[in-house]
Amino acid sequence: MRSIWTGAIGFGLVNIPIKMYSAVQDSTLDLDMLDKKDHANIHFKRVNENTGKEVAWENIIKGYKLNDQYVVLTDEDFEKASPEKTKTISINEFVNETEIDSIYYETPYYLEPEKSGARAYALLRDALHKTGKVGFGSFVMRNKEGLCLIKPMEDILVLCRIRWAQEIRPIDEITAPKATTKPAEMKMALELIKQLSGPFDIANYKDTYTDELLKIIKAKAKGKKPAKPALRVVHSPGKDLMSQLKASLSKGKKAS
Repeated sequence: MRSIWTGAIGFGLVNIPIKMYSAVQDSTLDLDMLDKKDHANIHFKRVNENTGKEVAWENIIKGYKLNDQYVVLTDEDFEKASPEKTKTISINEFVNETEIDSIYYETPYYLEPEKSGARAYALLRDALHKTGKVGFGSFVMRNKEGLCLIKPMEDILVLCRIRWAQEIRPIDEITAPKATTKPAEMKMALELIKQLSGPFDIANYKDTYTDELLKIIKAKAKGKKPAKPALRVVHSPGKDLMSQLKASLSKGKKAS
């Protein structure tokens, strides 16, 4: 695995040199866009809207539309707006992970210690395990400052990039239901939740789409025609919420 960032974790006066690795990988197939007529690759060009002519990269600049006019930005403008470059992940405070709503979570990364920081890395990891806390702070990657939390995961530390508060849309833009919950319906719902509760293991859930698509690709490469998927008939549920809950409980009991 190749590191994507090197720097250090800083908390108090402690400095832990680390390497950062992406913790996730795309499971989708890399598909190319082709011309239907001759299967030639499709390429996209940067075209001037007024002249229709292609524009070279060196002639492309960036601008922001303000009051129906573009304000052109230079490299110097971006440098002035960029945060001070630093190679330190600064932990500003330690918090309970439950205090950070999942809506703020963005991208996870693995953190690996350099040899000189192994003891301090292990100390931070074990201290977080013992206290149940996570470190919350900030760092700069690719000239962009971001929030993050550092948490232990088995024997390593994981950094999760966290969204800024202003990136989350206000919930008052969504209309909440004004319906009231009936006691009998609540009782049935709690029973259904209890019936469907148990030890959680994410490994039980598999993304089968890519595997199935690859099977189709290999079959077509051999000249075989893929079989059409069987149509699953789903009966329309009753309009009455109570009857839906009862049917769900009955179905769960039969499955168990």
